Amino acid sequence: MHGGHQHHYEDDSEQKIIFAISINFFLTLAQIIGGIISGSLALIADALHNLSDAASLVIALFARKVGKKSADEFKTFGYKRAEIIASLINLTLLIILSLYLIYQAIWRFIEPQMISGWIIITIAGVAFLIDLYTSIITYKLSHNNMNMRAAFLHNLSDALASIGVIIGGALIILYNVIWVDALITIMIGGYILWQGIKMLPDSINFLMDGTPKEISVIQVKDNLSQIKEVLDIHHMHIWNLDEKRIALEAHVVVDSNNLMETAEIKKKLKSNLEKYFGIVHSTLEFEHADENCDD
Repeated sequence: MHGGHQHHYEDDSEQKIIFAISINFFLTLAQIIGGIISGSLALIADALHNLSDAASLVIALFARKVGKKSADEFKTFGYKRAEIIASLINLTLLIILSLYLIYQAIWRFIEPQMISGWIIITIAGVAFLIDLYTSIITYKLSHNNMNMRAAFLHNLSDALASIGVIIGGALIILYNVIWVDALITIMIGGYILWQGIKMLPDSINFLMDGTPKEISVIQVKDNLSQIKEVLDIHHMHIWNLDEKRIALEAHVVVDSNNLMETAEIKKKLKSNLEKYFGIVHSTLEFEHADENCDD
């Protein structure tokens, strides 16, 4: 019963993502036309950001579907890492986009252009509502999912950008300060750049099979070494299989020739790994104290 409910929830979530993709594409087109007519770089910047939102959702949705595939002879650990690759692509797009926006905004300070504030406010207001809706959808799916967190970040930053564009449009109408359009564009670009750079190391560490940041190799080794039958532990590697599973492999030196005793030691080691560190996938190679390890 629970599995059926989960399946229905995921199907419903994916339909909402597809709808969000569609409205973001239409919104991008409207913002580009509005930006050209009004002369607002901030509106065009928001349009490009919206386009990246739609692209990020397409990538996230595709990776989500691929990640559901079961392990096979080609990918023996499964396909969940497709979502991490999608996260890295989305974050890279964010960083490139933000640098482009900042570059264009600087030129607007050098060569100002006339801007229509009312068109900006109208289109940016619609954009804000759509971005808010999309942010809510991706936020609900972002818990313990780096891929959907990156997509959520895209949409949240765009919602904030839309607020900035609305404020800019109002200032242009009230005080005719057209330079505020470029200033808001730089603020949008800077925020996107900061968020992208902040999240990028997690994706890279994941794909480089780095040790999960919440786990210390030294603490794991010290914990396992407290089991009295264990003489030494070396050749230890800890990495994420996916966002929910952590794996470990290690060589364990014991002073025992008895298979039953070794099996009991292994049971204690695996119990400690799961209890204290949440490591449920471990491969342990046992060595005798008099044995020379090639590694």
